[in-house]
Amino acid sequence: MNDYDLLVVGSANADLVIGVERRPGPGETVLGSDLAVHPGGKGGNQAVAAARLGARTALLARVGDDAHGRLLLDAQRAAGVDTAGVLVGGAPTGVALITVDPSGDNSIVVSPGANGRLTPGDIRAAAGLFRASRVVSAQLEIPLETVVEVVRGLSPGSRFVLNPSPPRPLPAEVLAACDPLIVNEHEAKVLLGEGRAGVAPEDWARSLLAEGPRSVVVTLGAAGALVASPAGVARVPSVRVAAVDTTGAGDAFAAALAWRLGAGEPLAEAAAYAARVGAVAVTRAGAQESYPTAAEVAAL
Repeated sequence: MNDYDLLVVGSANADLVIGVERRPGPGETVLGSDLAVHPGGKGGNQAVAAARLGARTALLARVGDDAHGRLLLDAQRAAGVDTAGVLVGGAPTGVALITVDPSGDNSIVVSPGANGRLTPGDIRAAAGLFRASRVVSAQLEIPLETVVEVVRGLSPGSRFVLNPSPPRPLPAEVLAACDPLIVNEHEAKVLLGEGRAGVAPEDWARSLLAEGPRSVVVTLGAAGALVASPAGVARVPSVRVAAVDTTGAGDAFAAALAWRLGAGEPLAEAAAYAARVGAVAVTRAGAQESYPTAAEVAAL
């Protein structure tokens, strides 16, 4: 039996959030709300989201020896995440600067900080965590060479889930391990290139599947999601809610999907559950503080 349902390898950031009536254009200054500081980062978000749902979750990340790092560690532990794999020091904690407009849409700039110092050597040193985990998930807010080492460190029988955000070209070795590769429209088009993306999500999914992943999930926001595997392509319906803040919703989706896949659910069913988790998350402000429990998802 595995000790962990999910091992998340990725970034941990402090989210510095300001509400704005509209996002500024080039050379423009706009006034915003009071600054709010929240625990975030795609890796930290996924770990908290999974733990809130009841998954036995561990995080492998790096934070700075500073106030933001302590904030992040406290948030992980409060959610029930095992932080034995979180390394401290080497650079300041990563920071995400986030603006949120009245519709709930956001723009984000990330300063990687300590996330950029999570090395392949750190991955090799955490071999015990990999052996103990049923599913391993990652993102691209850590160095790509570190993600490559994650793939090489997978235990036989474990499953690898990747959200390539922020998107960049991926080595064949990484693509071949993805089960699934989770992308939104922007990420799909970056990975494929505009000339090969096609016009429909089904086109993106089939083209990405041809690149080597074992399965692909395309998230479509309010339109739901789409799943693709060698067995075919299927749409996953959305859940209609009044969005307040979309920050971190994709991370909640990815975490829920990874957890349910590890529990043995088929891809389409796991994606439908993940869509419900993401729907609850967008009805609340913030990232980690917006993530629901399994009971709240069931109530939806």
